Amino acid sequence: MNKRILTAAFLLLCFSLSNPARSLPESLQDKTLRLDYIFSGTASTATIALDELLSFEGWYGRSSRLDELPLRGNGQIRMQDSESGKLLYTTSFSTLFQEWQATEEATRSVRSFENVFLVPMPSRKAEITVELYDFRGKVSASLTHTVDPKDILIRSIGCEPMPYSVLHSGSAPNCVDIAIVGEGYSSAEDSLFLRDARATVESLLAHEPFGKMRNYLNIIAVCPPSPESGVSIPGKGIWKRTALSSQFDTFYMERYLTTLHLKDLHDVLAGIPYEHIIILANTDNYGGGGIYNSYTLTTAHHPAFSPVVVHEFGHSFAGLGDEYYYDDMYAPYYHAGVEPWEQNLTTCADFSSKWEDMMNVPGVGLFEGGGYQSKGVWRPAEDCRMKTNGAPGFCPVCQRAIERLIRFYCE
Repeated sequence: MNKRILTAAFLLLCFSLSNPARSLPESLQDKTLRLDYIFSGTASTATIALDELLSFEGWYGRSSRLDELPLRGNGQIRMQDSESGKLLYTTSFSTLFQEWQATEEATRSVRSFENVFLVPMPSRKAEITVELYDFRGKVSASLTHTVDPKDILIRSIGCEPMPYSVLHSGSAPNCVDIAIVGEGYSSAEDSLFLRDARATVESLLAHEPFGKMRNYLNIIAVCPPSPESGVSIPGKGIWKRTALSSQFDTFYMERYLTTLHLKDLHDVLAGIPYEHIIILANTDNYGGGGIYNSYTLTTAHHPAFSPVVVHEFGHSFAGLGDEYYYDDMYAPYYHAGVEPWEQNLTTCADFSSKWEDMMNVPGVGLFEGGGYQSKGVWRPAEDCRMKTNGAPGFCPVCQRAIERLIRFYCE
């Protein structure tokens, strides 16, 4: 048995010893149910199809406030007991599919996208409902299906993960569990990945409120070996064979770096503690992406790596919106009269639910321009990590939003 496998076994033993029996209700098991779906459609249509059900031991999400949502998101999942109708668990998310629906391509073609979600395994039959919302907050697609935990076709998974522990602060029920995943690192580049993973943690902790709340964070690092070093850059004619098949030029946007292979991503992590994901791409090409409750993906070797990885994690972890604008979106994300769910943007349709109570805080105000639109959308500060790479950090409104999310998951 090699040193990496011994290290992995030791770390997993430490995780198990530091994670006492979960304080979950009897209606839920200490086990994760993985829901794989295919979302497909056009600019004006959307369908949801169940792809596969999988499971692995241990539940590493929140163990309290299971029937509450911290944010509305662009989609939601609800799990209800089949007999009583009681809401057992709910969560929210955003997807690349919904972003694609706002592109010109979506007006003339049909595409499908993988999506993966984790929920606690029910103790008995449950009804799971998945809903997608359009940019006006209306339901655009819905699917309800039954899950029987005794179903013999629920595939049990659990790879042989080889994680590094980068920051361990406590048991999973009391911490946010973050997995840093390497993309485009060859088997000979483990040490390079580990250096990049540690730089990621340093970047996060250098920003408040992550720094002052570091005791709420558990961070591990996993590096599946890629056949080739680097990642694909279609705009430069570069295609690489990598563990997660990530690429730049998503939706023909040069800097947009994503992976559409979410099943491969979650296969890599099966069986280890994780709730939120940061993917590091082994490249110095500038770019990144962050999708709420899905993943952050960013270049690891560009000079702007540090602010970019924190910015993108602001998207994927806290659901924060982009505060910059350039008015070149094919279709607007935000509309007058519809209040955004992102906590750092407002159309003033319901400003009292946003940062109206913080208007006396230095630096906080109403600054028009945000969410890619120069008019009709307001942000809370002149500059912020969610607006530019040169900002010193998150503005007070974004800091509060992040802290609220950490406390929601952990307290």
